[in-house]
Amino acid sequence: MRLNELQVQHFRNYEAAHLTFKKNLIIFLGENAQGKTNLLESIFVLAMTRSHRTTHEQELIGWEQEYAYIKGMVQKKHSTLPLELFLTKKGRKTKVNHIEQKKLSSYIGQLNVILFAPEDLSLVKGSPQIRRRFLDMEIGQMNPVYLYDLVQYQKVLKQRNQYLKQLAEKKQTDELYLDVLTEQLIEFGSKILLARQIFIKRLEYWANQLHQVISQGKEVLELEYVSSFLLPEALTLPQMQQQFAEQIEKNKEKERFRQMTVVGPHRDDIVFLINQKNVQTFGSQGQQRTTALSVRLAEIDLIYEVTGEYPILLLDDVMSELDDSRQLHLLKTIENKVQTFITTTTLEHLKEKMTVEPEIYYVQNGSIKGEKN
Repeated sequence: MRLNELQVQHFRNYEAAHLTFKKNLIIFLGENAQGKTNLLESIFVLAMTRSHRTTHEQELIGWEQEYAYIKGMVQKKHSTLPLELFLTKKGRKTKVNHIEQKKLSSYIGQLNVILFAPEDLSLVKGSPQIRRRFLDMEIGQMNPVYLYDLVQYQKVLKQRNQYLKQLAEKKQTDELYLDVLTEQLIEFGSKILLARQIFIKRLEYWANQLHQVISQGKEVLELEYVSSFLLPEALTLPQMQQQFAEQIEKNKEKERFRQMTVVGPHRDDIVFLINQKNVQTFGSQGQQRTTALSVRLAEIDLIYEVTGEYPILLLDDVMSELDDSRQLHLLKTIENKVQTFITTTTLEHLKEKMTVEPEIYYVQNGSIKGEKN
């Protein structure tokens, strides 16, 4: 998979830009706060319809503008197709091959991207919410049906929590309606749990292989999905539904007291283990960085395994954050395999390590001065 063209209008600090990419390594070079990250963000938003930097879509629209527009020409093994995304203050519109897509699940997955930024260390060190978002974003790219199940689950969860509160306040007395919401919660929640479990097992396989190379065989990396209740060993939907239903019943009184749903995928987490020790708690900063790098790079092979296409890799100012050995390993992993976009303020730390000739664009104050080779 490649991105051959990128066009933006009124996006962040870009009035308009149209770039054509011919090579597999593209570097956006410039000082800080000039718009390099905004270009990477536009590719991410084109793929995922939302930003990794903000939940407020109006921030993506240029100052005093009514809309933002992103278009990309995506080349796959057997086809080339345009993707378009319109962002307004009223919402978003997506098009695949000039045809508007009413369902998010029909659009997501047309362009697969992996983003690695300095703040991705928070994947290891941050809150469970960050790791759940990571799961949802990455699984959603490979399995659009997952996004549908997730949206439905979140909708039912909100309704159920509101109803639990109303029951506690004696504003509602219809237990039958709560049962209906519980059935829906179990239906969608079980599918999410199953998809996450399968994803973690496959991601662990690829991440551990990479981690052992980086650590020269000294460390074994494990990924453990930590659920709010004990999951069945057999990964089957009926068993997951049964287990989920039993836990809901078991925690009925606790839910009434706390006026909220206390078990389910909305409360789950991932634990990273190196040589069976929790990296979040006991790992060094170097181990935490290596874990984050291994997990991100593992997604390349996992997405290829699932979709048959390599994703596009977005590296936002991460090279300067990695030591020489990690830089070398990253570049060796991606060379001649995936199209990669890198933002950086200097080429000094890259010159001697790059084995492929890049396309280099200089970014200054929201304008691209042209390719420099």
